[in-house]
Amino acid sequence: MVLLATDILIFLLLALAIGYALYARKHEHLRAPWSQVMRSKVGVSCMVVLITYISIGLLDSIHFNPATESGEQSGDVISLFDHLVTPLREQQEKSYSAPFALHLYSKESIDLPDGGQIRDYPRLKWGGAHLTNPAETHLSDIFSRSLIGALQGLMVWLLIAALFIARQARSSGRSVQRELYHLLRGRGEIPWHVMLYTLAVVLMLGFSAANLATHYHIMGTDKVGEDVFYQALKSIRTGLVIGTLTTLVMLPAAILLGIMAGYFRGWVDDVIQYTYTTLSSIPGVLLIAAAILMLQVYMSNHADEFNSLVERADLRLLFLCLILGVTSWTGLCRLLRGEALKLREMDYVQAATAFGVGHFTIITRHILPNVMHIVLISLVLDFSGLVLAEAVLSYVNIGVDPTMNSWGNMINSARLEMAREPIVWWSLIAALLFMFTLVLSANLFSDVVRDAFDPRLRQGK
Repeated sequence: MVLLATDILIFLLLALAIGYALYARKHEHLRAPWSQVMRSKVGVSCMVVLITYISIGLLDSIHFNPATESGEQSGDVISLFDHLVTPLREQQEKSYSAPFALHLYSKESIDLPDGGQIRDYPRLKWGGAHLTNPAETHLSDIFSRSLIGALQGLMVWLLIAALFIARQARSSGRSVQRELYHLLRGRGEIPWHVMLYTLAVVLMLGFSAANLATHYHIMGTDKVGEDVFYQALKSIRTGLVIGTLTTLVMLPAAILLGIMAGYFRGWVDDVIQYTYTTLSSIPGVLLIAAAILMLQVYMSNHADEFNSLVERADLRLLFLCLILGVTSWTGLCRLLRGEALKLREMDYVQAATAFGVGHFTIITRHILPNVMHIVLISLVLDFSGLVLAEAVLSYVNIGVDPTMNSWGNMINSARLEMAREPIVWWSLIAALLFMFTLVLSANLFSDVVRDAFDPRLRQGK
């Protein structure tokens, strides 16, 4: 077992999320908004997609040293996800190949048995290698494997749906047939049918992709022959880390300073305003670039402190989260300051002050609970922005380490590939497809959360 710094923080964040869920379940003022989120068809559908991404990210956050054939541990560090998708990781070609292709993308000189040479497209080592007559069976094999994978996903979904309906019928006291009728009609408070339909689509696509990816490069290969589909899946963890761990850095400073500025006012407010105004005046890209360059100098001078390239890349990822957190807390701080200025004038806060209640007690019992909806809304809205920020920073070579899989690095490498002839387009499309799905689901889900937690919108209904 190998524990990277970001792995520890990811599971710490997961534990905090579980703790918050248990806490919110016991308090009506927190349970009611989340119940409203669960009653949204868009919310539950996006939740299934986000859980799928999170599951892949968690599997990719369990690292270990694989054992060699002799039983000794190798020096490589891989994740549990790498182990599950070993064919995608190990079946590497020589160079570019298009999605579902059987040959390389460029012509090369091929030696003939009689000693001559010919310019042609070499056959791939792994893609479609199981076909004995590829010219005739290529398309039919792709169709049959896609269909078989979709049927496998459908069978798994039917099993999950049957267990779910049986559980719902037991809890409601209705028969299974009656519960199935209610679910298909969508008569319950929670649109379980939308969640199950979304899960069916995810499972069918997932099983089809898994069935095809072991025999074809379904999204092609890059310059060094690595599977692009594997790179896109590996990039999920990087995007989630950037979008979530940055909150661990920004939240304490934003909440503490924002509430202090609005509650105490006076010179405390002036100092805090001067701090975040000054920080906001510094171009964020320049600050991030300077910090990353300093980190590179440190890693170059202390190369013996890193046991593997994975640990070196992980440190840079963690440092990038820290820098993004330092540069992104100012917006939330401003919002909390304005809300604290309003709350400190409320009657219940004035009454607590008149009775001699301490400042710390007033802040923790009266101010903080009444600004948490702003904190939560800001977090879910900022998540997609942070995921896109990683892509932009990696594009200008100040993002994550070049050896780490990320959508930004894929887009950066695709920039040069788009300029060649013929155009290599699939790396860019794969990165955009996965990033678009995550960001769109996060944006739609954040809109639902905002509508549920905003007290003004709740009062207007």
